[in-house]
Amino acid sequence: MKIIVGLGNPEKKYENTYHNLGFITIDKVAEKLSVAFNKQKCKAAIAETKIGGEKVVLAKPLTYMNLSGESVFELVSFFKADLKDLIVIFDDYDLNMGQVRIREKGSAGTHNGMRSIIKCLNSENFARIRVGFKPIVESPVPLIDYVLSKIGKAESEKLGPATERAALAAADFAGGKTVEYIMQRYNGNID
Repeated sequence: MKIIVGLGNPEKKYENTYHNLGFITIDKVAEKLSVAFNKQKCKAAIAETKIGGEKVVLAKPLTYMNLSGESVFELVSFFKADLKDLIVIFDDYDLNMGQVRIREKGSAGTHNGMRSIIKCLNSENFARIRVGFKPIVESPVPLIDYVLSKIGKAESEKLGPATERAALAAADFAGGKTVEYIMQRYNGNID
């Protein structure tokens, strides 16, 4: 059993924003695994498949970012999954634009979606794939507004390869590769 969660906000107005990098990435994972988000369960749009006889669930919480934990908790409970079988993909302003960082566990940092998940699961012990979007020149726009702003063309050139790399890492996780393996293979910058 594997659960792969991409974080974002469900409304159309949030498409192609920095805060939806988790949704953008998990859509690429779905393409790689040839599955579609055709069900709703546990407050999430989900896609299900099997790889090597093992169930794989991809999920996009529909709770909005700050309540992501409600959906993730329900998913883990419903599918009776161990936290070692969960990986969460999300945007991270603490990493430079285009950087991908995979970790086995850790704090939420400045990310409200991750804070919600950690609070609802009562644990930091689950893997995560972070896609960085901190600009080289700090934005004059307050962070709360910047995360919800549309991704520009120049930024897309760095974030496209980063989300592709993050999606490959998640697909490898779905296929049974260990977190240690995907950390060694995919951590770093896209140049």
